[in-house]
Amino acid sequence: MSNIPETGRTQRVQIRLIVIQVLVFSLLLTLGGRLWYLQIRNGDEYTAEAAGNGVQQVVQPAVRGSILDARGVPLADNETRLVVSASRTELLKMKDDGVGVLTRLAEVLDMKPKDVRDKVRLCDSKTPQPCWNGSPYQPIPVTDEATTQQALQIRERAEDFPGITAEPTAVRRYAAPGKAKTAQVLGYLSPVTDDEIKQAQDGPSPYLRSDQVGRSGIERTYDKELRGKAGVTRYEVDNLGRVMGEAENDPAVAGSTLVTSLDARVQAVAEYELAAAMKRVRGETDKITGRKYEADSGAVVVMESKTGRVVAMASQPDYDPNAWVGGISGKEYAKLTSKKSNYPLLNRAIQGQAPAGSIFKVVSASAAVRAGHDFNDLYQCSSSYSLGNQTFANFESQGHGPITLGDALKYSCNTVFYRLGHEEWVKDGGIKPKKDAKNWFYTTARDFGLGSETGIDLPNEVKGRIPDRQWKQDFWEANKDAWCKEGKKGGTYVQQIAYESCLEGNQLKAYDSINYSIGQGDVLVTPIQMATAYAAISNGGTLHEPTVGKAVISPDGKTVQEIKPKASGKLPVSAQTIKDLDKGLRSVVEPGGTAAWRFGGWPQDKIPMRAKTGTAQVYGKQTTGWFATYTDDYTIVMTISQGGTGSGSSGPAVRKIYDALYGLDSAGNQDLKRALLPEPQKALPKIQPDGSIHAPKVKPYDPTPVTPEEQPGGQEPQLPLPPGGQPGLTGSPASTGRQP
Repeated sequence: MSNIPETGRTQRVQIRLIVIQVLVFSLLLTLGGRLWYLQIRNGDEYTAEAAGNGVQQVVQPAVRGSILDARGVPLADNETRLVVSASRTELLKMKDDGVGVLTRLAEVLDMKPKDVRDKVRLCDSKTPQPCWNGSPYQPIPVTDEATTQQALQIRERAEDFPGITAEPTAVRRYAAPGKAKTAQVLGYLSPVTDDEIKQAQDGPSPYLRSDQVGRSGIERTYDKELRGKAGVTRYEVDNLGRVMGEAENDPAVAGSTLVTSLDARVQAVAEYELAAAMKRVRGETDKITGRKYEADSGAVVVMESKTGRVVAMASQPDYDPNAWVGGISGKEYAKLTSKKSNYPLLNRAIQGQAPAGSIFKVVSASAAVRAGHDFNDLYQCSSSYSLGNQTFANFESQGHGPITLGDALKYSCNTVFYRLGHEEWVKDGGIKPKKDAKNWFYTTARDFGLGSETGIDLPNEVKGRIPDRQWKQDFWEANKDAWCKEGKKGGTYVQQIAYESCLEGNQLKAYDSINYSIGQGDVLVTPIQMATAYAAISNGGTLHEPTVGKAVISPDGKTVQEIKPKASGKLPVSAQTIKDLDKGLRSVVEPGGTAAWRFGGWPQDKIPMRAKTGTAQVYGKQTTGWFATYTDDYTIVMTISQGGTGSGSSGPAVRKIYDALYGLDSAGNQDLKRALLPEPQKALPKIQPDGSIHAPKVKPYDPTPVTPEEQPGGQEPQLPLPPGGQPGLTGSPASTGRQP
């Protein structure tokens, strides 16, 4: 038992508790003081430091999906290149804004310093190409053609090139199999802009600042499917940029593969033959003007008649879409957008508009039947048709006396349609239309799909124009003030036209309907519209929305989304009328028809051919030629601006495209081993277990030159000239089929 008194023991315990309390209080006081020091006295300083900590994103671009032809041949894919890029953010931190670094970089890359500086400047309304229209915060590609030696110099001398990177990167490649550029159909890519990111709707932006997006063609239409999803790794970093840890990682997802209905082999033939036809006619003399044909532009469409799928589509002038890869040069951009080069970025198959000329007569013949005229009645085909002091002459035919509408197509007799168009205008009330006016010639054109988009899966398709009464009124209201200001009675031709238009430009005149009946006057059509209309005649009356895309295949090959052909309507005539039109068009390539000289030796019994020639007059220019054709399998429409007659300019080229499709020689003998596509491609290309697609090789098209003299059928028939030596329309200037 302890000898310590109880009172002493209690005092010692109390002392210990007091000491502990003092220690605890001291610790709390110290902690409170420290908190005051950190949060109050130095709070602003530490807040600023904390603000420097955060999350940084590192983006791994997704591999863009390939674009294949119908057999699996790559039209657009990706390849690894050494890409040299500059960080604008880092350059602007330097005293000279990075000019010295860019100058040294230009020396290594064998480029001009100005060209390098231009590449990294930002685009705006006042800055010409080249410039950067993507985000200013992402690396800007200077070149994607760096050599290994150049890349090593940049990386080994990193201290001389701050803000410059040289890394292997997957970049777009437009493969041009068989030399088929397919430029306007494929389109091109460029970086996403800040405005596009801001304007993105439906929640968070689908774009990252590193994205490349489609700007035209199917690259644009199917951009969402092709682009995939970029990978993003998020790192926690301090204010010095030191990585403190990985916060989140979203792996990249490759884009899907787009299989098209195009055939690279046929595309190569179409491109070559269109360019060759234009080159050939430039060496020929225009008998009307006495000058060589300019043949400044052209287009051709090859379409499956039964589905509306596009097998080939070419436009001239064209360009190399690889010019856009890695950033386009100022010189190349100026060339692609200049009037001098005639705007090669335009896809004239869907954006080129011109009067249809005589290929429009299938519409007029159908309109006449709808108005109550019998297809097989006899109609007077005289050498000219008169209206007051105006004379409307035949262009592609002489007078043939009384003939059927089928023969009017065969001989391309203008005067038959002049009369019908004039008669229907009178029935509708003339310049004072009846309330119940049927306007069959104009209504029928719209029912054929003219005057509106076909719905093809390519951007920026134009509508064309059907100049009916409503269009006349709208056009007059929009232009009346300008016409009245410019017009002068008895002045120059243009002044006189403006004067007349000011007074009564809203009235549909007799000569308007007469010109319109043969596809002249103010009517405008596109090659894709006419191909769609003729394909509908071929297949029995179904109008399709033309398509280039055929299927979207997931990166692993397990999901296939087929793009089915879609009907957009029916031709507004009976099955019998379609048969009558078909018979008339078949006679065009047979003896006596306007296209017979281009199809001598054709195996008509095995592969029935139908065609219609057309020659359209455009005020101030040489004539535009049209050639519309079809078989049971394919429809081909070609046009050449300022190239003369349709059969003369486009006939040989269209014939050679068909020869390549079916494997025919000039005598009409068929060799299926030589045939590129004797029947439309139905099956999709075979998908391998790993998701890859087998790609057959494509040999470049090797044509056998054929001159007009060698073509079966001999020389182009001489067209009769009306009084005055000018084909087409004579008399009042209003009858010339001018373009406003």
